[in-house]
Amino acid sequence: MALLQAGEIPDWNTGLNARHCEWVENRHWIYETLLPSEWLADGSLYRLTCLGLDYCGVVLLNGKEIGAFGNSFTPHEFDLTGILNGEANRLQIVFECPPRWLGQFGYTSRMTEWKPRFNYTWDWTPRLVQIGIWDDIVLEVSDGNELTDVRCAADLDDAGKGILRLGGYIAGSQAERVRLSLESGEEIVRSETVSADEWLAGVVLTGLDVKPWFPNGLGRQPLYTLHIELLDDTGGILDENLRRVGFKTVTWGPCEGAPSEADPWICHVNGIPVFLQGVNWTPIRPNFADLTLEDYRQRLELYRDLGCNVLRVWGGAVLEKTCFYDLCDDLGLMVWQEFPMSSSGVENWPPEDDRAVEDMVKIARSYVLRRQHHASLLLWCGGNELQGTLDGGKQGIGKPVDLTHPMMARIQEMLALEDPGRRFMPASSSGPRFLADESDFGKGLHWDVHGPWSPQGAVDDDWSRYWSNDDALFRSEAGSAGASPLDIVEQYADECDTVPGTLDKPLWRRSSWWIDWPRFVEELGREPADLKEYIDWSQSRQAQGIAIAVASSKSRFPRCGGIILWMGHDSFPCMANTSVVDFWGRPKPAALVMGEIYRGS
Repeated sequence: MALLQAGEIPDWNTGLNARHCEWVENRHWIYETLLPSEWLADGSLYRLTCLGLDYCGVVLLNGKEIGAFGNSFTPHEFDLTGILNGEANRLQIVFECPPRWLGQFGYTSRMTEWKPRFNYTWDWTPRLVQIGIWDDIVLEVSDGNELTDVRCAADLDDAGKGILRLGGYIAGSQAERVRLSLESGEEIVRSETVSADEWLAGVVLTGLDVKPWFPNGLGRQPLYTLHIELLDDTGGILDENLRRVGFKTVTWGPCEGAPSEADPWICHVNGIPVFLQGVNWTPIRPNFADLTLEDYRQRLELYRDLGCNVLRVWGGAVLEKTCFYDLCDDLGLMVWQEFPMSSSGVENWPPEDDRAVEDMVKIARSYVLRRQHHASLLLWCGGNELQGTLDGGKQGIGKPVDLTHPMMARIQEMLALEDPGRRFMPASSSGPRFLADESDFGKGLHWDVHGPWSPQGAVDDDWSRYWSNDDALFRSEAGSAGASPLDIVEQYADECDTVPGTLDKPLWRRSSWWIDWPRFVEELGREPADLKEYIDWSQSRQAQGIAIAVASSKSRFPRCGGIILWMGHDSFPCMANTSVVDFWGRPKPAALVMGEIYRGS
């Protein structure tokens, strides 16, 4: 966005302009600023904390390198103690060239550069490799007494009373006690003070008089503020940490009629069985660094209004910003959070080497410590479509990875320590079959599955028959494709041919999987009269497909635990895609039909 505003690159959303932006990733870029002396309050420690740097480079202070970074998914800290001078200090963050290829096709076992992969092209976005600062940067001045690695998880007991499980580490020699205060507005629900040793060992507060947090459509979402204060021997506050929490309990039960060995896919929230219904969440824009709170609010409020109660944050992207989870807490949207791993088409097996495994465990632990307190968090997942063959081979599709994979086993070990009680799925789908094949219906093989993503034949024939016979216990990805609205096509076409016809049209070729122009000709026996007729037909067909899939899945509850549509919104003005919300954040006809079924209206 900085380059666009400076006139250095064209608007990548228009025509084929994204091609003219690819030079950006082949340069080094420097962000710099002066740290005024008045920012440097008295302290013994000075630290630069960067929550999101995308992707690799070095940090310089007054021309001297003070550290390097190489991970988009974890925060980076740089010690400035003893190297700041008394005048203005020049801080520079140098971004070096990112990896050449992390895109949709390749070998997952070799994808060990920890940067969002979707930027390198996916079927819903062109290559637009982001470089830069994507989350907050903080200059911290400390006397050395600090709360670190704070853990906070909220729950409810069988009597409906709140439970808080807390702990973490303490730095500094003056720390004596930790004061905990749970507040609802001006009211103090509970205030307790524990010793530093008790805090280090882990604290459990029970019997809290709180109101339960419910997902959208089931009840209200009351939230509480937890103040965690580090005290010295006189009661003075050395450090403070705030968490906003909500209290819910989640258990999982078997689907009605499921095989005895099947994973449980009926989600109970506060004792009430809930049909999980929602959409898969991908970044709102390829340049997610530039998003505003209102960008998030527009889409999340829309999903709330459409009756969604769950969002699956897809594993080919990034841990979303804090405001996303805060809004989900407010709106009752539960979050299925994946760690940053995804399939690669050629081979979909996660890395097994020790270094990659420990890198991912470090990333996953960072995710947990930053997000586990959110009321909206539902479960953790190892990643998107990680799988091998049915006979145990590592290159192919059919059988999702399980906890025997060394990376998934290590993540589970970490979660048992850092976030016990929360569900962890090794992959989405989780198997034992990746897809639900119609020829295998009735055999008990389809638990959590992906697909299909669009009707291959007539909607009222093959598609209807497929869904009427469906036996899947859960569908974490399924959908139907449709064209973008006419005004978006015309707005962003530039000088390109806007009529898809054959697949040699470059404007449409970027999402060629989802062009159903030949289907129009096959079903109606003629070419569309114009682009508007084609788009109207395509969007209507998408809405019909979504209606059948969603209604079928929901009508089978509790034999089916839920459906999460692929996908929610467009991140790029695709000419055609499986999204139900367009590039501008407006619901397509498919979203409106989805909403009617989700809301039961």
